[in-house]
Amino acid sequence: MAVKMRLQRHGSKKRPFYFIVVADSRSPRDGKFIQKLGSYNPLTVPATIQVDRQKALEWLHKGAQPTDTVRRILSFKGVLYLKHLLRGVSLGLFDEAAAMEKFTKWSSEHDSEFAKRQENHKKAKAATRPAFVKRAEAPKAAASESGEAPKAGTPGE
Repeated sequence: MAVKMRLQRHGSKKRPFYFIVVADSRSPRDGKFIQKLGSYNPLTVPATIQVDRQKALEWLHKGAQPTDTVRRILSFKGVLYLKHLLRGVSLGLFDEAAAMEKFTKWSSEHDSEFAKRQENHKKAKAATRPAFVKRAEAPKAAASESGEAPKAGTPGE
C-alpha cells in the first residue's frame, strides 16, 4: 500500500482550509485517511501552519511520500532538515546531541527571519493605511488650528 502525506481540503467555497493527513494514495482527496498531522490555512497573512513534527518525522521514516505542497510545508517547518540530520546520525557522521544543536540553531535563525518578514509586512501595510487617514483629516486639522469650524455644504460655496 502506497502511503502519501497530503492536504485534505475543508472550508467553504473560495475559503479553503486544509488538514495535513497521511492517507492511502488510492483514497479520495477528502476521504478516508490514516492519521492527521496538522493544519494549513492559506488565507491568513502569513499562512498559518501547525504540524506535529514527531508524527511527521515518524511517517517519513516509515516511507510516506509527501506531495509537493506538503513537502514545502514540512521543509518550512524544519521536518525535512531534522530527517536529514538524523540520517547523518544513523550513518555515524555525528552524534545526536550535535544534530539537535544544529537543528535548534537553524530553528532560532529561521524563527527570527520569519518574525522579521512578518514585521516588514505589518510596516508596509501600516504605511499604506495612514495615507487615506491623513488626507481626510487634513481639512479638519487646518480648520481647528485657525479656530474656525469646518463649513458645511457643497464645495465652492
